[in-house]
Amino acid sequence: MPVRIGVVGGGQLARMMIAPAVELGIELQVLAEDDGMSASLAAAAVGDYRDAATVLAFAEGVDVITFDHEHVPQNVLADLVEAGVAVHPGPAALGVAQDKLVMRARLQELGMPQPDWAAVSNRVELQEFLDEHGGRAVVKTPRGGYDGKGVRVVSAATEADDWFAALAEDARGGSLLVEELVDFSRELAQQVARRPSGEMAVYPVVETVQREGVCAEVVAPAPHAGLRLQEVAGQIGVAIAEGLGVTGMLAVELFETTDERLLVNELAMRPHNSGHWSQDGAVTSQFEQHLRAVADLPLGDTTPRERWTVMINILGGPREGTLDERFVGAMAEHPAAKIHTYGKAPRPGRKVGHVNVAGDDLDDAVYQARSAAAAFLD
Repeated sequence: MPVRIGVVGGGQLARMMIAPAVELGIELQVLAEDDGMSASLAAAAVGDYRDAATVLAFAEGVDVITFDHEHVPQNVLADLVEAGVAVHPGPAALGVAQDKLVMRARLQELGMPQPDWAAVSNRVELQEFLDEHGGRAVVKTPRGGYDGKGVRVVSAATEADDWFAALAEDARGGSLLVEELVDFSRELAQQVARRPSGEMAVYPVVETVQREGVCAEVVAPAPHAGLRLQEVAGQIGVAIAEGLGVTGMLAVELFETTDERLLVNELAMRPHNSGHWSQDGAVTSQFEQHLRAVADLPLGDTTPRERWTVMINILGGPREGTLDERFVGAMAEHPAAKIHTYGKAPRPGRKVGHVNVAGDDLDDAVYQARSAAAAFLD
């Protein structure tokens, strides 16, 4: 200490690192893509994260580089490492998060439980997979998808023709990822923090609810999660963090199947929507923990502060006016709610904030959180 941490990306995840950085005495600098982004308060530079010269110049003023997203190109990451910059998570780990086909192959090498999957480069290969898996499957673009984008459930290979055409037009070629359509009872998420020295901290497994491919609600800890489920989820998270050499926060999205198995769905190597509850519901939030981890500082306690914490995303915002105009009413009606907004203009489907409510009564926490979030919608 003191430590200077540079965050590439100026979105809401970087924004929510600012307060814990101040509390820890860490100097936080952000490379934002544009002026006026969520993390503009800490923006030390504005530029293209895909341009190596821009990122290298930004890195000269910090001790550690970390990320608001996983999209920084591998050649830029390699240039940072070659220049002697501490990069957490590193290029090898981020490469797994950047490409879903690479992720599936690496998880298979690690022996992690996951849906049946294949790389398919044409309609014939996709139809063969469909025929072997009951006639329906999930097709994903390997790179760039998030919040339900780049994901389709198909029952005929022709439904992915446009994606195959796009691959054919790309000089690099490539394949799509196809996965079995998992019969799951609910979705869970397991977060783990790992620092470069190897120390790890495990958060309680949580239940997540998705709507139209976007995380809408999180309950922490996951209700009706027996000791065995908690242990297996934690073991999966730890094994992936160690096996991939992740440094910082890792979120493992999981399916709990109807026959009581856990299968890995997606990975995120940064603070994640499934961990927003920890801001107000855990001794150490995921944002503070990420800073501790990438700076190789001792990790914090992950124990919940209350029996339950419920997180509800504010999606879209009001059709007219700003979120700021709704604050007073929401605060007056729901004094137990912790309201977090991202400095974003309302737009249909956009994540513009979230609400956390913690307490002993789960039904009441759900009601209060949903009602407070609804105050920002029309």
